[in-house]
Amino acid sequence: MITAISAIFVFLMVILVHEFGHFAVAKLVGIKVNEFSIGMGPKLIQKKSGETEYTIRILPIGGYVKMEGEDEDSSDPRSFNNFPPLSRIAVVAAGAIMNFVLAIVVLTIVTFGVGTPGTVIDSTTPDSPAEFAGLLPGDRILEINNKKISNWESIVDTIGNSDPNSEIDIVVKRNGENISYTLMPTTDEGRTIIGIIPKYEKSFIVAVKGGIEKTLMIIRLMFEFFGMLFKGQVKLDHLSGPVGIIHEVGTAAKSGIYDLLLLLGFININLGFINLLPIPALDGSRIIFLIIELVRGKPMNPEKEGFIHFLGFIFLISLMLIITYRDIIKFNIFRR
Repeated sequence: MITAISAIFVFLMVILVHEFGHFAVAKLVGIKVNEFSIGMGPKLIQKKSGETEYTIRILPIGGYVKMEGEDEDSSDPRSFNNFPPLSRIAVVAAGAIMNFVLAIVVLTIVTFGVGTPGTVIDSTTPDSPAEFAGLLPGDRILEINNKKISNWESIVDTIGNSDPNSEIDIVVKRNGENISYTLMPTTDEGRTIIGIIPKYEKSFIVAVKGGIEKTLMIIRLMFEFFGMLFKGQVKLDHLSGPVGIIHEVGTAAKSGIYDLLLLLGFININLGFINLLPIPALDGSRIIFLIIELVRGKPMNPEKEGFIHFLGFIFLISLMLIITYRDIIKFNIFRR
């Protein structure tokens, strides 16, 4: 039950934010939106407000924004295809951008909830150089080897890059007084350490910074992953579809709310990133066609573009079915 509820929550949040991005920018630029739907299949709830029908459908596995003239000919002056390419590019890109925004928000919440390691010592590990030297819980590290310290990362980098066979000079603040220490570090798995554990601090500004940094880090990992994919260093076994995602969501939900939110942020970044890839049927491909239209001064042949997107859709569905089948076997879904 926890897995089911958590999976529905994650999928709905990801889809809702993505589609809301398309919807909000379409409304902003003046494009007529006929329907804003969350879910697929038969309608459960529908309500019309103004020119737009808002619906919730029975299957929480998708959603869409139906704009006038997006996939059909329309003489309405407010139809999608009657707007300048830049306006349409903004509408198409807005879904992925909103996924990145939600990821930053979610990862900011996680960073604030868990806290961020600071420059104050929470404790020293037993029999460590820091304990032998006399460093105490509550000491705030100000300098290491004459280098000013501003955060935990600078502590890790400065100590980690130090010569393990040379003494380290540390200045700490204790009870308003600056105290200097000299100690000989040790090594752990090839890293130079002194044996201190930081106190975790909660700061909204630091949390926002952490949310942005985590988002950028995952995006960088996505670039690295696709680089490995094109080099043939990633196998199909490393990919997961909806079944694999639901399995991971269930595991994260049982581990705690922060693990679930962390996974929610990760899935949002994945969806946003993949949607911007220039693969037919995805938003990235539509943006490419709109850029071509912007350069040429006239749109591509709608039939040819539609056929290319159709081929991309068939490819993506086929890939998803293969991955889903492998996920079912991998996680022994029908053997439990």
